[in-house]
Amino acid sequence: RARAMAAEGAASAARWQPPHSPSGLVLQTVEMHTGGEPLRIVPRLEAAEAAAAAGQSLLSLRREVAATQDHVRRALVHEPRGHAGMYGAVVVRGGAAAAGAHLAALFLHGAGYSAMCGHAVLALGRFALDYGLVEAPSCPETAVHLRCPCGPVTAFVPWDGHRSGNPVRFHSVPAFAAATDLTIDVPGHGKVVVDIGYGGTFYAFLSAEQLGLDVCSSKTRDLVNAASAVTEAVKKQFKIHHPESEDLAFLYGTILTDGKDAFSKESTTNICVFADEQVDRSPTGSGVTARIALQYHKGLIQLNQTRTFRSSTTGSLFTGKAVQAIKFGNYNAVIVEVSGEAFYTGTATFTIEEEDPLKYGFIFK
Repeated sequence: RARAMAAEGAASAARWQPPHSPSGLVLQTVEMHTGGEPLRIVPRLEAAEAAAAAGQSLLSLRREVAATQDHVRRALVHEPRGHAGMYGAVVVRGGAAAAGAHLAALFLHGAGYSAMCGHAVLALGRFALDYGLVEAPSCPETAVHLRCPCGPVTAFVPWDGHRSGNPVRFHSVPAFAAATDLTIDVPGHGKVVVDIGYGGTFYAFLSAEQLGLDVCSSKTRDLVNAASAVTEAVKKQFKIHHPESEDLAFLYGTILTDGKDAFSKESTTNICVFADEQVDRSPTGSGVTARIALQYHKGLIQLNQTRTFRSSTTGSLFTGKAVQAIKFGNYNAVIVEVSGEAFYTGTATFTIEEEDPLKYGFIFK
């Protein structure tokens, strides 16, 4: 039924569109959110699929899209169609980029392109079933294989024979502690101690208390400013290395926590500030992955001990646990399972008029 409704909606959109330039973009999207964090899905981008069909890997496709199709990201993520917290994903089917998976995905944010996005994976798992990317879904749960720029991940999605459901969970790429108890001098805050964790992308972690803040009660603007200062300081004072690709060796952001890292059945709260001061509304899937890897590395949790993570911005919850210990390059790594709820919020057709001076969007801070 969902697939029929999607086809009917697309046909209706095609019958009437606002005036737009014949040569201008017409972009159809599926809108979702996971724990409050938006996901604007582009089900098909011809330029990306043509490059994938020509044999490009997902990392090289990410570079090419950034170089040649960045107007698509800006048009969809920036104002007036998007906002400062908007996030997107371009679905790529087939070709070398998908590499045998049901789909590949490029992740879009306000400043560029991420290597991994857990909240997007949870949503894309549902999208893959409801929009027919998995030929024969099985009840009560279907494994959806996705390829992300950081590597392959698998989402496990409830399926009742007609539509997908919640909660969705995924198994991460190998996650590891890149550095622990690292002293960083942060302008305006002095010396703080941070951990660097990898969960498909790299984050710096520290308690907000070290910065004179409370992750649960301080003003979001103060948390964002402090986290951004930490990110910039770490970039200058610590060299990040990835075992497989230098394309992945970058610090994505900083996650401030309530300091409750030891295993507990009580939830622990954090806020993720990534890219150019963008704030995640969810507990952050790749951040939960990295934080679990750090806790496991420090002996604070064991395999299959489930922790609950709360977003300080919306109160939404993810759970996470380390399910397998493995070796990844020279690192002792873990595969982490993250679980959360993703929901549809609608569909959209975006058009562009060539004479619009703001046709490809703008950033307002």
